[in-house]
Amino acid sequence: MPLVWRRHRPLLVLLAVMVCIAPYHALENNHAAPLFATMVVLYTIAATGTVRRTLLTGTAVLGVTLILNALTNPDGTVEILRISGWVFAFLFCGIDVRYYRQYVAAIVERAERAERTREEEARRRVAEERLRIARDLHDLLAHSITLIGVQTSVAAHVLAADPERLNREAIAKSLDDIAGTCRTARGELRTTLELLREQGAVGEARGPLPGIDGVPDLVEAARLAGARVASEVRVREAPPAVGAAAYRIVQEALTNVVRHAGPEPAVRVELYEEQGALLVSVTDDGRRPAPGSTTSVPGYGLVGMRERARSVGGALDAGPGDKGGFRVSAVLPVGSDRGGER
Repeated sequence: MPLVWRRHRPLLVLLAVMVCIAPYHALENNHAAPLFATMVVLYTIAATGTVRRTLLTGTAVLGVTLILNALTNPDGTVEILRISGWVFAFLFCGIDVRYYRQYVAAIVERAERAERTREEEARRRVAEERLRIARDLHDLLAHSITLIGVQTSVAAHVLAADPERLNREAIAKSLDDIAGTCRTARGELRTTLELLREQGAVGEARGPLPGIDGVPDLVEAARLAGARVASEVRVREAPPAVGAAAYRIVQEALTNVVRHAGPEPAVRVELYEEQGALLVSVTDDGRRPAPGSTTSVPGYGLVGMRERARSVGGALDAGPGDKGGFRVSAVLPVGSDRGGER
């Protein structure tokens, strides 16, 4: 009966079995009959406890067994050896099973840890991809909507300036500029949406991204919006990820100039390579609204530019210029292509 609880209280069960077996042997009953019950308890102790506890328990059981056998059967040397052999056999079998269970548990734990690591990595990649797409959409929509707003304001100003003498060519040019901006935004937006529909897409499988060769288009768009832009690009080529980051930084910087620097600001855009890094600089002489004014609305432009720079291992600094205006400067390593934006 005590064997029922041997897995929960093995030592107490062993003690109960010994209390039952001691008078049984003392009464000269069949000495081999209770052997199986004793060995089952010893096996359970060895399989569930430490090696130290197993050895101490086995020594105690052997000592009690030898004492009882010496009192009841002094001449049974063969019986003593047989009993000792069974005790050692069951103890070592239990120890072996215990180590095997620990080995299997360690394998299962490593597999579970690896699975958790894969899940965490997948969640991290999803979060990074969502952040990258958010940056793309912000850069695209903010730039395009700002240009459309400026060009629409120009058309409205022409219409309201002298209704009786309409400058049809100026209005047509503004509307054409708006249509061109819409077409460009629609193309980039389609590329981003196609990426979202792809199953299992990774950062490299994004299709062609604008790079340094797209900077002149940004400069021309800013000029159409009223900015006086001077550009100097002294870089022939750069890794795709670095070129895309530089393009987005210039795009967001020019968008902020058109939006916040006032009418017809003077802007200078520079891209050149120095000491294994691509240096990007966008400087203007416009006036920014005060931080507490109603026109100063906090956005994600500067945060997005810094994230763009960090995505390729670079750094970005933005703030008021020494002689007024605003300056954005970035240092982007071009020594190795890190394989796409993260």
